[in-house]
Amino acid sequence: MFSKEANEMISLLKKIKEKRASDLHLVAGSTPRFRIDGEIVPDGYAKLSGEDTKKLAYSVMNPIQIKKFEKYFCVEFTYSVWGMGRFRFNVHLQRGTVAIAIRLIPSAVGTLADLNLPSCLHEIALQRKGLVLVTGPAGSGKSTTLAAMVRIINENRQVHIITIEDPIEYLHEHKKAVIEQIEVGEDIPTFSRALKYALRQDPDVILVGEMRDLETISLAITAAETGHLVFGTLHTPDAPQAINRIIDVFPTSQQNQVRSQLSLCLRNVISQQLLPKKGGGRIPACEILNVTSAVANLIRKEKVEQIYTIIETGSAQGMRSMRQDLQRLMEKGLISWKDAMTYAGRYTEELQEWLEKRGYKIT
Repeated sequence: MFSKEANEMISLLKKIKEKRASDLHLVAGSTPRFRIDGEIVPDGYAKLSGEDTKKLAYSVMNPIQIKKFEKYFCVEFTYSVWGMGRFRFNVHLQRGTVAIAIRLIPSAVGTLADLNLPSCLHEIALQRKGLVLVTGPAGSGKSTTLAAMVRIINENRQVHIITIEDPIEYLHEHKKAVIEQIEVGEDIPTFSRALKYALRQDPDVILVGEMRDLETISLAITAAETGHLVFGTLHTPDAPQAINRIIDVFPTSQQNQVRSQLSLCLRNVISQQLLPKKGGGRIPACEILNVTSAVANLIRKEKVEQIYTIIETGSAQGMRSMRQDLQRLMEKGLISWKDAMTYAGRYTEELQEWLEKRGYKIT
């Protein structure tokens, strides 16, 4: 039998699916708020007290998760409800009260076409070795993109895949590949330790859910250098900044060596954002960097800023900038020009000029 609070939580989780929301936020002093098409939307619930949010959180946590939360004041885990699916929970403290962020995890791993992702990711996923980075802000769909790429490998290659995640979101079935999914905090203490041990477990493909620290990044580079295909994520807005972020993690005395290593093992950087889609829902805009000999040379020579130009002019090599993809989505009528401008970042001026040439009045 579920407790009263557990039943209330399940009712809220059901609302996420009914409303086609991506997230739910439960914060003391506020009504439950749902994220629908990128916007936070209230519902007809009463305001929650600190005691309400605590009881709701504790109703779905097991004793180990409760102990971890009371020690570190934050815990992440997944929670499954039969007939509804899986949800990622982040339970944390704010202003001395318990708060909960909940994300719906789709029950099935989507295809590239399902997710409106570039078809070139299929070829990227089927490479034999090297480092592939998927970057973007939190909530931009990085985990979903990586899951789709793992699906491609799983359906096409007879290999051993190890994923290291915190927490595990998408569950993969064994198809042509055998897949092990390691959850940090449950199966092993840290990303770096999981990656260190994974290298001794005969993997062909390794997915690192988040490259957070020097040791993890260093091990990921080593794995890519030694003939593995390694996928990793970073919270950077574009491809050149991802390269700089990796280099800057290392002490100055090691950075020239890391530049040389990256120039040899880095294969692709996919940077993405999720934009509101006309008619409802959201759609990704993607920047694609393929590491050609010219890009590798710029990495070695500490001229990463010049990579922006190569991306802009590299369509023949399968590259595209964020500006170019935003323009493509506008031309297809999938996003509004106002949203494109909001997400343009460093390309704001160029995008505005492009729009004005087409008769848009930007104020």
